[in-house]
Amino acid sequence: MPVIQAAVKTLDSWRLDRGASLLIPSHAMARKPSQPGSSRASREPQPMLERKPSAQQMTALEIYDTTLRDGAQAEDVSFSAEDKVRIAQKLDELGVHFIEGGWPGANPKDIEFFRMIRTIPLKHADVIAFGSTRKASNTVRKDPNLQALLAAETKTITLFGKTWSLHVTDALGISLNKNLELIADSIAYLREKGRRVFYDAEHFFDGYKTNPEYALNTIRKAVEAGAERMILCDTNGGTMPWEIREICQVVQRECRVPLGIHAHNDCEMAVANSLVAIESGIVQVQGTINGIGERCGNANLCSIIPNLELKMKRPALNDRLSHLKEVSGFVTEIANLMPNKHQPYVGDSAFAHKGGVHIHAVLKNPATYEHVDPAQVGNRQRMLISDYGGRSGLLDKIKAYGIKLSKDHSKVGELIHTLKDRESQGYQFEGAEGSFELLMRKAMGSHRPSFQLLGFRVIVEKKQEDGTPLSEATVMVKVGDAVEHTAAVGAGPVNALDHALRKALEKFYPELREVKLLDYKVRVLAANQGTESKVRVLIESGDHKDKWGTVGVSENIIEATWQALADSIEYKLLAKD
Repeated sequence: MPVIQAAVKTLDSWRLDRGASLLIPSHAMARKPSQPGSSRASREPQPMLERKPSAQQMTALEIYDTTLRDGAQAEDVSFSAEDKVRIAQKLDELGVHFIEGGWPGANPKDIEFFRMIRTIPLKHADVIAFGSTRKASNTVRKDPNLQALLAAETKTITLFGKTWSLHVTDALGISLNKNLELIADSIAYLREKGRRVFYDAEHFFDGYKTNPEYALNTIRKAVEAGAERMILCDTNGGTMPWEIREICQVVQRECRVPLGIHAHNDCEMAVANSLVAIESGIVQVQGTINGIGERCGNANLCSIIPNLELKMKRPALNDRLSHLKEVSGFVTEIANLMPNKHQPYVGDSAFAHKGGVHIHAVLKNPATYEHVDPAQVGNRQRMLISDYGGRSGLLDKIKAYGIKLSKDHSKVGELIHTLKDRESQGYQFEGAEGSFELLMRKAMGSHRPSFQLLGFRVIVEKKQEDGTPLSEATVMVKVGDAVEHTAAVGAGPVNALDHALRKALEKFYPELREVKLLDYKVRVLAANQGTESKVRVLIESGDHKDKWGTVGVSENIIEATWQALADSIEYKLLAKD
């Protein structure tokens, strides 16, 4: 493959610079020394070799989101029609150009979505219905799938058809010529009905590698029938970036309508394949928020979009990139999935720093360990608190809480010692910044406890083998000079203890009624000790405007839970200090 060999040879002598996709000679990678007194927020411009993108490469891009259809096929994901409407509104706010709402010919829930979304005005996005070419046994006018697509009343329809001869003969059980007929008359019929048609060439890259002439023939038929976009699909997700580039270049010479790319992530190449396709001149990129999708997922728009805008300098969202993290979190919440904190750009850990050397450098100039400004994607820089962090990270945290201390202040050394001692016992403050702030304020002598525990008791009773266990907790606390002794039942010992503590304190602190327990995690720290093992409990709590994490550690899971619950309440009441 001469094209591939030439590209590899060229890349050998070039390197990729921070913040751009421009290839620059390795001798140009030297950084300019930072200027004395440079602020933490400053980011030095990086040396780059300027180049002028070709007119073809600067063609306006189209962001096509398929979270509501392909994303909904992910394991553990199920959207209601109402969920889909809410996500569609968020995607419209983000500024995507097309939202694939679902397959009305296959799912009654999607029919309801298209009925609902017609009544909701969207500012930026066009909603698209998705479906297949007609069945070989049906005429276009009697094909239920095509009729359902028309009934969805969208201006544009994305139709998929078979490109790989293996699927035509083995999956559909028809001849290659018959498949070309299905593609042509299905598209022509929808065009006759006044619909704009995008054609998804399913399994295109596998089909091209097996039988290139037939794969190209399916595209020619679709274009002749009136398709306005030709989407090349890596449906099995097994194609490599160099194959994508070469095949896209071939198709561009053969196809007179704009091309798109639809990549799956089975080889962890979906984002790379999408970017290579765009670099090759493709104008529409399809993907899902957070990369959710069947099997290993789809191309992740939360990586593709910032790579396009910040690295390749290709405008995609019309200055709405800073909303990306918000939309990522919204979709995660609606899908009821655990957030991937290590996700590039939008994950909570994407710009988090733990190592002392890293923190020390980032405080001087964020560009030392951050490839872009996190604010550009709606994220933020975080300094993690751990025994790896050192004085620089700790001082930065202390400063964030409004406490000014010098690097050599005795309290800083004491706090570092306390922190390392706690972490050696199993405490972890990276996900428990509420507990860390309390620990810090206690060490500084600035914390006044909102209540004092006098004692608690938890009872779990089961009277019958097939009966439901009864959990009851009793709590005695002191607030000022008043002693409150309460009891409560719950769905389990943790729930009962939470109820009893709130019951005791809410008469003194009514604002606790708005606090919700959002997440509860237990980690066994030394499994080799069996049921005597020490456990760490991490709790996430929140109210109408904030979220915070707290931690507890003990050989007794109830005691560890108490520590985390008590810290959660104390953190909420810090404003009273």
